[in-house]
Amino acid sequence: MIVKEKQSLTALDGTVSKNRFTIIRYALAVFLFWASMYLYVPTLPIYIREKVSTLSMAGVILSMYGLWQGGVRFPLGILADKIGKRKPFVIIGFMFSAAGAILMAKAHGATGLLVGRAVTGLAAGSWVTLVVMFSALYPSGESMRASTIINTVNSAGMLAASITTGWLNNLGGYSLAFYAATGLAAAGALMIIPGKEAPAPAANTSLQDIRHLVLRREVLLSSLLGALAQYAVWATAFSFIPLLARQLGAADVTQSMLLSMNIAIIMLGNLTATYLVRYFGALRLIAPSFVLMSAGIAIAALARSLGFVFAAQVCTGFALGINFPLLMGWSIKSVREEQRSTAMGFFQAVYAAGMFCGPWLSGLLAEASSIQGMFGITAALCLAAGLVGSRRLSKKAPN
Repeated sequence: MIVKEKQSLTALDGTVSKNRFTIIRYALAVFLFWASMYLYVPTLPIYIREKVSTLSMAGVILSMYGLWQGGVRFPLGILADKIGKRKPFVIIGFMFSAAGAILMAKAHGATGLLVGRAVTGLAAGSWVTLVVMFSALYPSGESMRASTIINTVNSAGMLAASITTGWLNNLGGYSLAFYAATGLAAAGALMIIPGKEAPAPAANTSLQDIRHLVLRREVLLSSLLGALAQYAVWATAFSFIPLLARQLGAADVTQSMLLSMNIAIIMLGNLTATYLVRYFGALRLIAPSFVLMSAGIAIAALARSLGFVFAAQVCTGFALGINFPLLMGWSIKSVREEQRSTAMGFFQAVYAAGMFCGPWLSGLLAEASSIQGMFGITAALCLAAGLVGSRRLSKKAPN
């Protein structure tokens, strides 16, 4: 009897160790994936602005990233659940990340930039399957813990990449960062390829089942609030804050520092959310995070020096670091395993709509008024919609 118990414990230890190794390998792949996607982002708006004639066109090009990932994520989640496999889609995502970077490096005008940014958007669509693959390594009741961990690794990859951007630009011009991103994407694919994917139960889901799933309040409201957060951040930190900073005298290295600090603060917000959720619960943290995000955007609207811009990046980054992983985890917390890719695909498709509308609409607003006038409108929208949505999510939350 004792021998059998020892054998069982040994087998369990081996399984845990193997699972931990897979977690580390997938986490490294996540790090490399987002590093490849963000290595050129700090100065991408400036790179694009040098090749196009208007702010509205720059906004359209930047919006392609959100548009194409938004279009592909929901059907990709449904397909992954239907066949019970996610790994092939993840590998394709790495390939698209590399291809999009090369296309933008070689672009001479708006068309090449538009296509390249669209391809990177398709690459980002694979994030839905990567999140579910990673979450499957944890017990089903720990979805928010897994979501917080993978978002922290996500932010770490983005941070490491953005710190490097200014140095790469000084070393070899804007194109060097794009080519380096290609190499990182290839390395990340090598982290995913080894080993067999644990088979997931294939879902035989009807259109009515999908409709009921996405209309569940915790899924729908979490997704809409995620879209609002992404709209606000992509209208500011990842699109027009760099252009405002350039107007205030920021060089490429300073631009890199701005985004690096924002991402570092996002990571701090991720870690803070992990701690605070134990004491306050997830839903009590959502509304204050949107207040802080709105305050950060308002600071950018009033900025008269780079110090204000850095303060804005701190506020928006910390707010996103708190609310986004909690909303992501909440969207699948009570969803069955065989429907999680679908739910996550819907969540990510909806928030990708915010990533598309952020640069697109803010580009039109900035063209019509000014960059800082657009920031003022965005701050008011974020505050009003964030408070209303947070209240409804808390009121209707399941026990």
